[in-house]
Amino acid sequence: MPSGARMPHQGAPMGPPGPPYGGSPAVRPGLPSTVMEPSRKRPAPSQQVQQQQQQQQAVQGRARNAKRRKMADKILPQRIRELVPESQAYMDLLAFERKLDQTIMRKRVDIQEALKRPMKQQKRKLRLYISNTFNPARPDADDSDGSIASWELRVEGKLLDDPGKQKKKFSSFFKSLVIELDKDLYGPDNHLVESLCGGSLFQWHRTPTTQETDGFQVKRPGDVSVRCTLLLMLDYQPPQFKLDPRLARLLGIHTQTRSCIIQALWQYVKTNKLQDSHDKEYINCDKYFQQIFDGPRLKFSEIPQRLTNLLLPPDPIVINHVISVDPNDQKKTACYDIDVEVEDPLKGQMSSFLLSTANQQEIASLDNKIHETIESINQLKIQRDFMLSFSRDPKGYIQDWLKSQSRDLKLMTDVVGNPEEERRAAFYHEPWSQEAVSRYFYCKIQQRRQELEQALAVRNT
Repeated sequence: MPSGARMPHQGAPMGPPGPPYGGSPAVRPGLPSTVMEPSRKRPAPSQQVQQQQQQQQAVQGRARNAKRRKMADKILPQRIRELVPESQAYMDLLAFERKLDQTIMRKRVDIQEALKRPMKQQKRKLRLYISNTFNPARPDADDSDGSIASWELRVEGKLLDDPGKQKKKFSSFFKSLVIELDKDLYGPDNHLVESLCGGSLFQWHRTPTTQETDGFQVKRPGDVSVRCTLLLMLDYQPPQFKLDPRLARLLGIHTQTRSCIIQALWQYVKTNKLQDSHDKEYINCDKYFQQIFDGPRLKFSEIPQRLTNLLLPPDPIVINHVISVDPNDQKKTACYDIDVEVEDPLKGQMSSFLLSTANQQEIASLDNKIHETIESINQLKIQRDFMLSFSRDPKGYIQDWLKSQSRDLKLMTDVVGNPEEERRAAFYHEPWSQEAVSRYFYCKIQQRRQELEQALAVRNT
């Protein structure tokens, strides 16, 4: 046997690689071909082609599913663990990996469930910077813009102590921005300015296609200081509403989300025991409820609909500012801190954890190495068993090996019987040979009779 060849263990099917010995298969004399089992016949050429195609498809399927190996393929056989006591450390690591995978899977499911629920918003400080520059008139300027005095107002801001890697744009915190200039200077028809960037008469309102920006700027002609009022409407997520004054005094809430308002109403009903003791669906209104909802009795399920007329848009943030045109003060900046609500950064981390695939390829590569190592260990175990069996009884092992090769040869060549015995004349003097010859000739006669009947178109019933 050449060095490095794979040696089968004792008792395993053993046969020579490559094509079988001889040419056409030998069949025991006296047995017709019809008696041979169909499963033992050599398939027709077309069937061979189909089987080869199926085998190729099976090989391709195994290649595609090579990464879908099971956890059981990593386990070392008990015999190998007994031979190598140090392998128990590997089995301990395998058990730890299984527990770790279960823990990670459970945490992923918990995170997915947590992301489905609305998370509490965090309050942060948004620092607002309002500044302006003044460009005096230059008589010697060539362009019309330089010959007229003008000022430019800038409104910018940033989130203080923002831990997020992706900084939010300043405009993403607002629904709209309105700048109201002094009516005495710019007249009643031209005093309202709504702009994003650029001209003073542009409007800015949040729309689904709005491009976010880091600031707003307004440029207008003028050489005197101007009083202006900034109206900023925050973009609450989820939306918040301002309560009717009567409802606000009753609940002690000024501006809140619809769900929090309904929850506060339910808490008020429970605290004051307004729920009907006989019909839990109804609420017996006290004098404050009667003033707000106009009735002595109502269903709690009607409250969300009735709240529609009691909820108003929230008040905008109002900032009064003076645009200075003093030449000695080229840039004047005012700072304001605004409370805004932002998403919990933990939500982004949880989402990135679910979508992260950075380590998946490395883990898959290491798993493939583990599977290949285990397969190599199993092959070495087979070779070791072969060597041990051969060393204990070389003669008996070689005989068993030859018998196994003979069995494999019969399976490969579809041979029925023992070719070595059939070569001898004594084989044909056995008691069964006479019966086999008679059956053989009987089958031949029947076959010839059928051919003649078909040729003469005669059918026996």
